Amino acid sequence: MSKFRNFKMVDYVVYGRGSFNQLDEILEPKRKAGPMIFLLDHYFKGKTLESRIPLRRNDKVIFADVTYEPKTTYVDSLAQQLKDEFGTVSGVIGIGGGSTMDLAKAVSLMMTNAGSSADYQGWDLVKVPGVYKAGIPTLSGTGAEVSRTTVLTGPTRKLGMNSDFTPFDQIVLDPELTADAPVNQRFYTGMDCYIHCIESLQGTYLNEFSKSYGEKALEHCQYIFLQKDTWDAECDDKLMMASYAGGMSIAYSQVGVAHAVSYGLSYLLGTKHGVGNCIVMNHLDEYYPEGAAEFKRMVEKNGVEIPQGICKGLSDDEFETMINVSIGMKPLWENALGPNWEKVMTREKLRALFEKL
Repeated sequence: MSKFRNFKMVDYVVYGRGSFNQLDEILEPKRKAGPMIFLLDHYFKGKTLESRIPLRRNDKVIFADVTYEPKTTYVDSLAQQLKDEFGTVSGVIGIGGGSTMDLAKAVSLMMTNAGSSADYQGWDLVKVPGVYKAGIPTLSGTGAEVSRTTVLTGPTRKLGMNSDFTPFDQIVLDPELTADAPVNQRFYTGMDCYIHCIESLQGTYLNEFSKSYGEKALEHCQYIFLQKDTWDAECDDKLMMASYAGGMSIAYSQVGVAHAVSYGLSYLLGTKHGVGNCIVMNHLDEYYPEGAAEFKRMVEKNGVEIPQGICKGLSDDEFETMINVSIGMKPLWENALGPNWEKVMTREKLRALFEKL
């Protein structure tokens, strides 16, 4: 008998230009004894968005340092800081890119789950719901606003806290918040979405649920990055919905080779997720010939430089570390290459791929 996944989705979604202005109204029924904690990407310190946060009573803004992707030690220290200062909180609101939203999800979970966030890196290890959490993207593409994971770098691996307790209770999708995003960063996160679509639509886990969302997200990405000549409000609107649909596409399937390899880069070298995916996708003609070729056209049209030679000069031990992290992403490899993936992607072949990057 087939076993179908019964997966958890975001409870509430508000979409539209100016919808951030409703945040106070949205949060009011969720306020309990403790404060609302706003984790705001440190990029916005001193900028207009900081002053628009609807602070009440003893609410607190914490500037999330996302210079590097979230580490389990950072999650644990933030959760402990909040417990020491407030005992409990009403909720955690993540405002920023994928790293900030992942951080908010993880801190929410660690307010109620014992131990370290590193203990929950894996699939379905979280057993207790976190405090209320909301995600508000200021960059589009990562799909972190809808995913059931929060990607963290731990002491031995980079792996998410994948669970039904991880998705946000509320997301606010306001394309106005993405209007001033740095051009390169916007491209890298947009390509994260594009690569989600390619890996989902060509994966062995593909089904009509994933396909329906993935095809629409792909259509938006192709329009934005190949057909449009100038970036405008329409691009912001469409990329925000592409991010949502791309995230939904992989929710019921999985990503593939680019993500599995970029996890190794990120763990060892601290490479940001979107950039890492682009670095890898540049060399995946063997696995995604059409997608890799289209990706290169997008890079050329948008005038973006993809870093080269980042693995040059690494030691054998460092290559082994990246290979171990990457090879541990079994569901990703199985989606990409099928149940016998270990015969296709040997450690030697993976080493050769890393050497090209």
